Amino acid sequence: MNLAIGLSLLILFATGVPIAISILLASIIGIEFFSRFPLMMVPQQLFVGLDNFPLMAIPFFILAGNLMAAGGISSRLVDLAKSIVGGVQGGLAMTCVLTCMMFAAVSGSSVATTFAIGAILIPAMVKHGYPKPLAASIQASSAELGVLIPPSIPLILFGVSTNTSIGQLFIAGIGPGLLVGGALLVFVYIFCKLRGFGLQDRNDRTRFTTAFQRAWAAMLMPVVVIGGIYGGIFTPTEASAVAVFYALVVGACYRELKLVDLIPVLRQSVVSTAAVMLIISAAALFSFLISRSGLPAQVAAGVTAMFESPWAFLLAVNALLLVVGMFIETGAAILVLAPILTPIAMQFGVHPVHFGLIMVVNLALGMITPPLGVNLFAACAVAKISIDQMLPWLVRFVLVVLTCLMAITYMPWISMGLVNLLYG
Repeated sequence: MNLAIGLSLLILFATGVPIAISILLASIIGIEFFSRFPLMMVPQQLFVGLDNFPLMAIPFFILAGNLMAAGGISSRLVDLAKSIVGGVQGGLAMTCVLTCMMFAAVSGSSVATTFAIGAILIPAMVKHGYPKPLAASIQASSAELGVLIPPSIPLILFGVSTNTSIGQLFIAGIGPGLLVGGALLVFVYIFCKLRGFGLQDRNDRTRFTTAFQRAWAAMLMPVVVIGGIYGGIFTPTEASAVAVFYALVVGACYRELKLVDLIPVLRQSVVSTAAVMLIISAAALFSFLISRSGLPAQVAAGVTAMFESPWAFLLAVNALLLVVGMFIETGAAILVLAPILTPIAMQFGVHPVHFGLIMVVNLALGMITPPLGVNLFAACAVAKISIDQMLPWLVRFVLVVLTCLMAITYMPWISMGLVNLLYG
């Protein structure tokens, strides 16, 4: 059955069938022709996959991010970031990275970050003399931080699929998020210095005090959400509902979120949530069949026999996930592979929270690598260019993130330092 499901999945992917439908059809083929399970198992497992309280956090965080984007948060965060790093050569490119770090702590979505921030900063960078493909590459790479810095939807999916604490995953994401963001900041500063970009970036810079007064309410949201979780006030799922309420209050206070704006925001949030939930339910059915077939145990036995050290195992996993991330959407890859790989990682002594960050950071690279990099398509849509034009510039940023991935993989304290401090 495993071979039939695997071949069906590859054929469906190759023919361009959407990921969720591919997973669902491959599972149905396996049940109908290669197992004794009744087809009634399909709707049953689809429901079981969604019957999980922590999953309620996903639609709420999606809605909160969309409300913040529609409520005038983007421009305020751009002004704040520009007031901090905009006074140096390359400051506008650094503003892009820093704004994405701030917006990531608000939206939790890399695609939302690309559209919300890219619509402002890509034209601004082009106006200041940056090549349009370079500006789009900076934006696409920086928006990747949306899935690292909490709240993060991929981290929620990993926690749900592996029974790992979402609270610990959130706190563990802070270190890798700061590392990747800091590395991109340093790189774009040096690159702009060497190539002569951003000589006029000091223009139109807002004073820090003025920018902070306009943006402090937006910056308080991650403090409220993360502080409430680790202060024991509410769970991560409850925090997502608090985030929606806070986004509504902030948008109303800024007087940029009007009643007429709510309908498009709700429609966009429903569509995004439906797409994610369809993948989750299909992956639950797929995971049920795979686990019943005994494949995880067979894979675990084969892997432990093949690799003698955690170092070699993690290197092989990173190579696998890099390839998978290029062709499969991040959420689907987590839901299918995390239940198989995490127990094996634990056998090698790798903490599941640490492994979750390795997996999410690695698959996040797939968002900026062809052929299915969602951030690339979003940045190209904003900049009105083709992916081919971006690739020569993009390689540099991929290498920077790849270097950070290796550090996160083999220096567990980057992910686990705060976790150990808070949880002992």
